[in-house]
Amino acid sequence: MTNTQNHLIHYLFIIVVCFFAFFVNNQIIPADLMESRNLATAQEMIHTDNYLMPTMNGEPRLEKPPLPTWIAAGVELLFPENLVVQRYMAAISATIMVFFLYFLVSRLTKNRNIGLLSSLVLASCFNIILMGRTATWDIYCHSFMLGAIYFLVLGLEEKGKQWGHFFITGLFLGLSFLSKGPVSFYALLLPFLISYIIVLRPSAKDKVLPILIMILTCLVISTWWPVYARLSHPELAVAVADKESSSWLNHNVRPLYYYWQFPAEAGIWALFWITSLCWFHWKKKIENRHVYIFSVIWTLAAFILLSLIPEKKTRYLLPMLIPGAINIGFYIYHCANSIMTSKEKNTFRFNIIVIILILVALPVALYIMFFKDGMVTLPLYIVTSVISICLAVFLIISVFNKHRINVLKAFTGILLTMIMVEGLCMIPAGNMFINNDRHSIRMLRKIDRVQNMPFFYNEKEQLRMELVYEANQVIRPLNVSDSTLIQSKLPFVFVSGAPIDSLLAGKNVKIEYIDTFDNNWQKSSSRRYNEDLVRQVAIISKLK
Repeated sequence: MTNTQNHLIHYLFIIVVCFFAFFVNNQIIPADLMESRNLATAQEMIHTDNYLMPTMNGEPRLEKPPLPTWIAAGVELLFPENLVVQRYMAAISATIMVFFLYFLVSRLTKNRNIGLLSSLVLASCFNIILMGRTATWDIYCHSFMLGAIYFLVLGLEEKGKQWGHFFITGLFLGLSFLSKGPVSFYALLLPFLISYIIVLRPSAKDKVLPILIMILTCLVISTWWPVYARLSHPELAVAVADKESSSWLNHNVRPLYYYWQFPAEAGIWALFWITSLCWFHWKKKIENRHVYIFSVIWTLAAFILLSLIPEKKTRYLLPMLIPGAINIGFYIYHCANSIMTSKEKNTFRFNIIVIILILVALPVALYIMFFKDGMVTLPLYIVTSVISICLAVFLIISVFNKHRINVLKAFTGILLTMIMVEGLCMIPAGNMFINNDRHSIRMLRKIDRVQNMPFFYNEKEQLRMELVYEANQVIRPLNVSDSTLIQSKLPFVFVSGAPIDSLLAGKNVKIEYIDTFDNNWQKSSSRRYNEDLVRQVAIISKLK
């Protein structure tokens, strides 16, 4: 088989795994708060025909650079009101990220098999799957940044000045900044550079001018929109910059050790990640040990830098999974291509046993949690249970062979487990957590009469952005105690958590009740059920 055929097979493997990881069944869960904010902004771009100054519920939204919003607005123009296609764009970005990792690792190691293993691990990590299945902006900035890192490596390691590679690096750096500001520069690029310079020691001899062009390209693409926003709304831009800076210090503040559970973000690979980080054991055994050590230092540098920021959220750990996938890829490749000691075999088996136990327990869990209550059909239950048991047996045979552990078979079994979960288990999981009584305010989009009316809510109540997105309207605050103000706004659509007839009693208005909407996708028994998402809606007009 030729190298070209091998490459094509690798690409096919990556595409298949990414398809199940990011694209299949991504319609099950309704839009959450983050998605609602992003997509509401994209909808308003189209309504106002203002693509340079994004707004969210009528207010300028300068906190986030606009590139992902432009992408979402383009999707909204081509495929109106289609959340699935919006999520496909994030899925495509995640898939591109996986391919960039494949190319990067293959380049650094001169071994495409390690690149393949690392990229498939990345595609099947929990945090990557989560972010690649939702229309949020994190996946864009890190995908662009990984592309920048790949072309930077090409520029530094190829002979000659490499003007093209450095220009493309600057382009991707700028696109990353336009996606989420300096986030990926700090969380992904900086730890990479620390490790790359310390361990692999690249030479920039005769490449100073191309690097300057790279920096200039990055600056031009990164800064034109912030400069435009600053010139257009100087006071607001300064206030937003101060707010964002203080958020990193005062919002969601967590202790320094908060990220100690970072391996959990790898999901099914968590134990493998912990094992792969035991570099004192592996550094003299693993092939391409310098690149392996580079990946470990990259991981640790990212962990330290992220821990130093007071504001902490688990989704911020996404960039750590990129070097983490390289760690795991090296570990899997070493186990598959060397004679393991009995201690190494037992460690590998322990990592697999946890997955086997989950697979064996899955049919029982499906029966108790889903099938018994009618949330799963009999055919789906049977198919899922049979596949689960077959995968458990497959993994047992792979790792408990008398002569040798078949590591690549076990690796395949783990990927098939992820594919089964995304392909079959997402549907019953959605049925378990999703509110069957959900009655979305999205229905207002189909009522022609309200489309040209202004929307208001009681200024004393909190307005959730999910309602703004689902209604596809700007919903402004209203002082319901001011009768003169109310009369001046008539007719309008009123959204309220309290009974509308009592709020507007004595205001000399006609109330045409439309419905009560519950936009909670969590069940009412859940602690995450939010009464702020339950709202009455009525048309308020003049009494005749």
